[in-house]
Amino acid sequence: MRSYDELIREASQVDVSGWDFSWLDGRATEERPGWGYSGLLADALRGVDSALDLQTGGGEVVDSAPVLPPHLVVTEGWPPNVTAARKRLGPRGVRVVAVDEGAALPFPDQTFELVTARHPVASDWPEIARVLRPGGRYLAQHVGPESAFELIEWFLGPLSDEVRDGRHSRHDRAGATAAGLVVDEIRSARCRMEFFDIGAVVYILRKCVWWVPDFTVGRYAARLRDLDTAIRRDGSFVAHSTRLLVRAQLPR
Repeated sequence: MRSYDELIREASQVDVSGWDFSWLDGRATEERPGWGYSGLLADALRGVDSALDLQTGGGEVVDSAPVLPPHLVVTEGWPPNVTAARKRLGPRGVRVVAVDEGAALPFPDQTFELVTARHPVASDWPEIARVLRPGGRYLAQHVGPESAFELIEWFLGPLSDEVRDGRHSRHDRAGATAAGLVVDEIRSARCRMEFFDIGAVVYILRKCVWWVPDFTVGRYAARLRDLDTAIRRDGSFVAHSTRLLVRAQLPR
């Protein structure tokens, strides 16, 4: 394995825009839930004329669908991702709309047959219900409770019970129901993650900035060096992600 300084320098300079994680190939792994969200999304998009994908990142997941509906709009809030999504999806006729996190969706009521999202930071259930047509569906893969907490707590220390409970599936169920949606299914999966060098850790913390919001290599140098030592000793650092498959519909 290369030196600590070499790994840190490389991971600090690599581009982290978009949701393409191929830079981690051979350096980190994450199990995927058995339901196969990309396949479910492709099937859902194939069956509608209008759809909205929320917080699309760089558009990678949507672009994996072989058939897109005639009217497909995606939203994204981070400017580098907006640029990446337009470059990726524009040639396929997809409209990319910049929408800040937490802002109202700039679309009329009852616009879309399908609303989708993969790992949204938060779900604005009233807005989702508002833009769905009667009989329309919501399909998403959400981040579940205590996801990657082994890694997050390595840097931040023990998190509160309130934070641990923050992404529990009951909150999605309650929010969707309060907005007038009927929840058809919420399924949970816990998936093993492994990081094989300290560069992979720096990369993921730069990309998923909400995990350790004040992360910089300088600020957490001591914890990074300790983690580098642990990875070299044990062969990897193991954490677990939690994923929720959420299906809901707006009654006719």
